[in-house]
Amino acid sequence: MPEHTMVTPRQYGALAFLPLASFVLLFLGAGLYYQSLGVDYAFYQLPAHIAVLPALIIAMLLHRTSMQQAVETLIRGAGQNTILTMCLIYLLAGAFSSVAVATGGVDAVVNAGLSLVPPSLLVPGLFMIAALIALAMGTSMGTIGALAPIAVVLAEQTGLSPVLLAGALLGGAMFGDNLSIISDTTIASTRTQGARMKDKFRENLKLALPAAAIVLLGYIWFGSVPAEITAQAFSWSAALPYVAILVLAVAGLNVFAVLALGIVLAALQGALFGNYPLGNLGQDMASGFASMQEIFLLSMFIGGLGEFIKQQGGLGWLSSRLSAFFDKVNMQAERSGQLGIASLVFGTNLCVANNTVAIVISGDISRKLAENHGITPKRSASLLDIFACISQGLLPYGAQALLLAASFGLSPWQVVSASFYCMALAVVALLWLLLKPVPATRQDIQS
Repeated sequence: MPEHTMVTPRQYGALAFLPLASFVLLFLGAGLYYQSLGVDYAFYQLPAHIAVLPALIIAMLLHRTSMQQAVETLIRGAGQNTILTMCLIYLLAGAFSSVAVATGGVDAVVNAGLSLVPPSLLVPGLFMIAALIALAMGTSMGTIGALAPIAVVLAEQTGLSPVLLAGALLGGAMFGDNLSIISDTTIASTRTQGARMKDKFRENLKLALPAAAIVLLGYIWFGSVPAEITAQAFSWSAALPYVAILVLAVAGLNVFAVLALGIVLAALQGALFGNYPLGNLGQDMASGFASMQEIFLLSMFIGGLGEFIKQQGGLGWLSSRLSAFFDKVNMQAERSGQLGIASLVFGTNLCVANNTVAIVISGDISRKLAENHGITPKRSASLLDIFACISQGLLPYGAQALLLAASFGLSPWQVVSASFYCMALAVVALLWLLLKPVPATRQDIQS
């Protein structure tokens, strides 16, 4: 067969998920095995971006097309706009972190915080700051990139669990991103469902606020510093670049501009008020880029894997099975439809590891479910965003968990194990779906 001849990929249905399952089992199994042997950094013995390679090989073999077509599919998935956007944020976040550490900005911000904030409020304070920044910026990734260096040093100086702080930062970032009216998930969910942003915001708030309140109370109760701490001497000038980028982020400046300005301001502050040689800037930025290599590659590979699953019929099979199941469930039509939308976007996000992409893929089917089951556009848009957020915040191969794992030197599994906000949001949302009274529709009466 000529190399340029296009062949339609074989449709497998459930079997299309085999490559993704093999990746999860291989990565998790290797980590648990090395952990049982008492090996340090057990989940780093088989790096995630290497563990995903056999999955990609399986996906390409299942594709049953020419090698050229299979490679083009991989590149198409890896080169999606959302994937490349995340990868650029990785690079800028890594460079900013490296420069901020080298110029003393991170230490200054941490010690300023320790001198101003009571120890019992450090963890809930980190959650709330992350929520505010993500709400203003509309991106959880940019928020994590800006705040992770502070959280890492905070863990070192206070003795607080790095896992706890990583989870608090993840939860706050997901809370703000989920509610922000400029978030790409908000834009995707409202446009696909034909809802107004302010209406969707109000719907989300009904579930997000109770979940956040539960988590904040838990952090206040259990998140106290294990020992007395004393803030070390610091220079307020060293903290100015961080203050500046946080203010710019709250003002709604684009995340790329925020991180780029952060790098420049940190370097200038170090040169003018400290002893930082500007000649080191290039090396420090390169070091930051290099620290993001693993999650950069893994994100691209996961994007490619998601494209294979989509083309091989996995997502179509999932949506049709879920729709059929909830149509047969003996419950009110509106409740059945809402559970169908929630399950569809949650499952889709498990496959593509990108909440915006999951919303776009699930959007048309969700809109039809909403129309057939008497669900308002604002409700279906809210469900799409909330359950995509829950799935993304609990996904060990999601971009947020990977970035935090790289920043803290943790396993992504450890990070998501402390994603208490997303867990609380899942419980609140499911209870709301199952227990909240809904009016009977014409379909209910006819049945």
